[in-house]
Formats: sequence, structure tokens, C-alpha cells
Amino acid sequence: MDNNESMSRYICIFLCINLFKMKSEKVWRLGMGDMQILPGSRHRPPMKKPMWIIVLVLFVCVFLICAYMYPPQSSSACYVFSSRGCKGFVDWLPPIPAREYTDEEIASRVVIREILNSPTNVSKIPKVAFMFLSPGSLPFEKLWDKFFQGHEGKFSVYVHASKTKPVHVSRYFVNRDIRSDQVLWGKISMVDAERRLLANALQDPDNQQFVLLSESCVPLYHFDYIYNYLIRTNISYVDCFKDPGPHGNGRYSEHMLPEVEVKDFRKGAQWFSMKRQHAIIVMADSLYYSKFRAYCQPGLEGKNCIADEHYLPTFFNIVDPGGIANWSLTHVDWSERKWHPKSYRAQDVTFDLLKNITSIDVSVHVTSDEKKEVQRWPCLWNGIQRP
Repeated sequence: MDNNESMSRYICIFLCINLFKMKSEKVWRLGMGDMQILPGSRHRPPMKKPMWIIVLVLFVCVFLICAYMYPPQSSSACYVFSSRGCKGFVDWLPPIPAREYTDEEIASRVVIREILNSPTNVSKIPKVAFMFLSPGSLPFEKLWDKFFQGHEGKFSVYVHASKTKPVHVSRYFVNRDIRSDQVLWGKISMVDAERRLLANALQDPDNQQFVLLSESCVPLYHFDYIYNYLIRTNISYVDCFKDPGPHGNGRYSEHMLPEVEVKDFRKGAQWFSMKRQHAIIVMADSLYYSKFRAYCQPGLEGKNCIADEHYLPTFFNIVDPGGIANWSLTHVDWSERKWHPKSYRAQDVTFDLLKNITSIDVSVHVTSDEKKEVQRWPCLWNGIQRP
């Protein structure tokens, strides 16, 4: 049997199958003689391959791979793919595999988890530790003396004087100096001083809240208000926000990898109020602290990383992001956009100024990139509007 005959039989069988589907009764009446008079096969051009389908499939595959590896960065680009924005676009992409933790990270997380899950020490009269970080004497010590009067047993005072031995005029500050060391602006020594204050204050089991203050801080409310506000809170007030600009993530060093990733790098003012469990995990931390000690300092790699602005915000963002308020109880005016906040002179301090400061109910941060994005955090207390 030659190729033509084979092709004819293939076409005849193919036609019969099709005819069977359309007119089964007529097909069954066909005899062998009828099949012999069927016309011979006509020459048909070979079927073209559907190249456009292959190209389309390849294009879609390349597009999805690129979208997975380089997701859209702007909201306008996100809405090209989905009306739900970036979240809707990313939801159906394969999850990014979790990185394997180092031995040091596993050990650190176990210790921190145990501390956070342990029951708190119940004191008959819990105290607030007021920790003063100062180069020497406190210019507003007399004001603090009036603030503390009549509330003995509800507070503790600790003074870290980094340059000169302070001269105290209040009985609440006498013999409250701790062993101090030199503190340089922007260096890890500032964090060391904070940890030194925490370590001394943690020795008193009745201290349940730990407030870091500078020599220029003054109270804006009476003692009972501040005491109840702190003792009855369930979080720590640590300033924390994400700044993609040169004064935020631009200070990050890849030498901090793998424990500290750029996506976790945060910034915030150093002044905090911290509950006891958080104070303990700060003292227990050596892993993340060592990264900032080695790779966060002014002038390193051409960057000006300020350790006291990044260590605690980044640390808590990694280990307990839901346990902090992301804003500080201490008012600082950065509106002048300088390295240091605005200083108030005697003539600046008026009733209207104090009223305006105490009426603030939103924490505002501005990123240092070209967008100058304004980030606002409501000043909530235990999930409700600040009392």
C-alpha cells in the first residue's frame, strides 16, 4: 500500500466518523461499492502551527515572573492590575519563602518570647522610674521637686550624668546618680547610657514603667494624671516609623544581614516610656544590639546612622511590633528640619503654647525622601482616644 492509498483510507475513515456524528443512519447504509466511488483525497496544505498562541503564553509567563520578582511600587501601578490595589495583586502570587533563622536568632527569639509571655510581677504599689539622661546638673530640678511632692512611694529617680557630677537641690535627686560614662551624640554610647539606666531601674521590682527624659524635659500634667496614664497602659510608648529617605533607610547597612533586613529598619525619637517586660528584653538583647554597635555610627560607609534613633524602633519592630504605640509621650518639635529639635526660650513658653502641646492627639512624621510623605498616628491609649 503506497502513501496515497494510505492517505485516502485515513481521509475516508475520518469522513465516516464525522458523518457518523451528523447522520448516523445514512452512514450505516453505505456499502463497499459506495465507498469505492468516493472522490480521492484532495491535496491540502500542511496545517500551520499556532505560533501566536505560543508567543502569548510565553509573554504571560514572563510578565508574571517579572511581576513576582519586581512588584509594583506605586499605587497607580497597582490599580492597573487590580481595583483592590497592591494587596489584591499580591494576594494571588506565590508566597515568598521564609528565610531560615540563624542559631543566634532562634535563641534570641526563644528568650524574648518567654519573657513576653511570662506573668508580670504584681506590686502592691507599682512605681514609675524617671530616668534622666543629662550631661550634668538638671536645670529644672526644682520644678521636678514640686512635681514629685506628696507622691512618695510611687516613683523612683535615676540620673545618668555623662560629663560633670551634678549638684542637686531636691531631696528626691540626692544619691540617685548612677555610674555613668561618656556619651557622644550619634554614637552607640547613647544607647549604652539608656541601657545603663534601665539596668539600674530594673533592680527595683516595684518599678513597672520606665520613662527616659533629658535635662531639658518638664512635665506638662500633674503627677496623678501621668502616673495613672502609665501604670494602667498595656503597651510601651516607643516612637517608630518607616522612612525610605536618606535619613531613614538610607542609613541602613547590609552588614546587618541576615538578622536585620532593610524592610524592618525603622526610625524614631529616643525618648520612650517602656513597660517592665520590654525593659527586660532590651537588657537581654545582645544579637540586634551588636549589629547596631558595629554598623550604625556617623560616617560609617559614608552614612550618618544615629544609633539612638534606630536601634530601639528597629528592635521592637522585629520582636514585638504590636506591643508599642509607635509614638512617644515626649513632645519634640522637629519643624525646623535640623539635626536637633527646636529649643524653647523663656519668652516662648506661654499658656497658649502649653495648651497647644497638650491638645495634640496625632503623632506626625515626615519622610526624608523627595515625596516628603506625612505619616500620622493617632495618639491612642489602650486602643481608645487619649484621655
